[in-house]
Amino acid sequence: MSADTAVPPVVEMTGITIRFPGVLALDGVDFSLRPGEVHSLMGENGAGKSTLIKALTGVYPVDAGEIVVGGRPRRFTSPADAQDAGISTVYQEVNLCANLSVGENVMLGHEPRTATGIDWKAAHRRAADQLESLGLNLDTRSALSSHSIAIQQLIAIARAMVLDAKVLILDEPTSSLDRGEVEQLFDVVRELRAKRVAILFVSHFLDQIYEISDRITVLRNGRLVGEYAVDELPRGELVSRMIGRELDELAALASVADRSIDRSATPVLRATGVGRRGSLEPVDIEVYEGEVVGVAGLLGSGRTELVRLLYGADRAESGRIEVNGRPAKHATPRHAIENRIAFSSENRRAEGIISDLTVAENIVLGIQARRGAMRRIPQSEADAIVAEYIAALGVRPADPDMPAGNLSGGNQQKVLLARWLATAPELIVLDEPTRGIDVGAKADIQRKVAELSARGLSVIFISSELEEVLRIAQRIVVMRDRRKIGELDSREVDLDGLIDYIAHQTEESAA
Repeated sequence: MSADTAVPPVVEMTGITIRFPGVLALDGVDFSLRPGEVHSLMGENGAGKSTLIKALTGVYPVDAGEIVVGGRPRRFTSPADAQDAGISTVYQEVNLCANLSVGENVMLGHEPRTATGIDWKAAHRRAADQLESLGLNLDTRSALSSHSIAIQQLIAIARAMVLDAKVLILDEPTSSLDRGEVEQLFDVVRELRAKRVAILFVSHFLDQIYEISDRITVLRNGRLVGEYAVDELPRGELVSRMIGRELDELAALASVADRSIDRSATPVLRATGVGRRGSLEPVDIEVYEGEVVGVAGLLGSGRTELVRLLYGADRAESGRIEVNGRPAKHATPRHAIENRIAFSSENRRAEGIISDLTVAENIVLGIQARRGAMRRIPQSEADAIVAEYIAALGVRPADPDMPAGNLSGGNQQKVLLARWLATAPELIVLDEPTRGIDVGAKADIQRKVAELSARGLSVIFISSELEEVLRIAQRIVVMRDRRKIGELDSREVDLDGLIDYIAHQTEESAA
């Protein structure tokens, strides 16, 4: 069932602009939400989805623009204000009280009262009625913590309905659910849609978006790309609108994908059936000497989950890893480092650069970790290594004593790359190494990857920029919905073909 376009929107956001220091997070974005529809908000990381939701729910003040809810202009100063206006949010991480019962969570703050206090019998009865209206037959006196994440999310939705929500925001509600649990959630969503609740849905799973949505709004880099009826936006066009096109300066770089790779030799890395329940379906992947293997897919497709399992940053629950033909147990990153595998995380601030340390200290961290805390690196050796990589990667300013936190994003990324190259790895995993950096720094890093692979370094390269993956990689592993759906030779596919593959390919037809 689609929303009636003749009915006025329950939410209308016009020209929404939000600025943070040095960042224009939203730039004049329009968004509307009608009663009885599921409206999906789509965009890659940094597109502005979360910022728009936080503007609607009173978390962030709006610098410019207007929010109208139920026909009234509103300026929410807190989530409580938004909730009072009938807007409720259920996040990926359920915001409930695990130490309370199901019924207590559903009715929290809205318990029926008598002259002597809370009428708990009536509270549990009302909670049970609300849960039953969503198709849930639960013991309301059972502990919330005794239920799965999927059930807890449904309980959170029941709580929103007790608050008489007219607008329900579901922010990545399916990220930790299996297929059966997703279907249970979608049954509830359809029930609410039939009751004229307006639902804003955020997910990175394309199949789910097309299964449950009536309309789709696409954001990119804080700007509105467009709003579309779901049956008028083919999957390939959705992907294309989300990722945009590469800048001319980067497109001018020569492709390195034409270089042939000897795949008759033993691979540097072979992973068979590596997976983790709720995170990644079992995946096979091989990487040969001097090969750049791209990993492509939309955000949430399983790209990062795969490489974190290969590196030991997350523990794999299934599968086997071999390094140069020998079994390897990457239970921790230390094991991977010992096997001469390096990993540069997509989250360079939280898992990469240590802002308070100098450029030099950040660069030598990887070598020190490999040698162990008891074998200190001689200062003269450290100075030589730092000077070599600052020059090789063009870190600017070329001051080894500068705090790394004072560098631009592109130069921080170069320092991270220097840290791992200094360990002389056989394989380096680069997860979004060019995200959020300027064009010049992107070009520098891409050229360095091409140069290193030509010298024999193996690389796993993840990027949301599909043109970048096509240009850098000889072979592309394609991910969707946390599973590998196939592999492509980059010499045999163009950008449109890769987009179409991501959007439409099935495991069966890929096999």
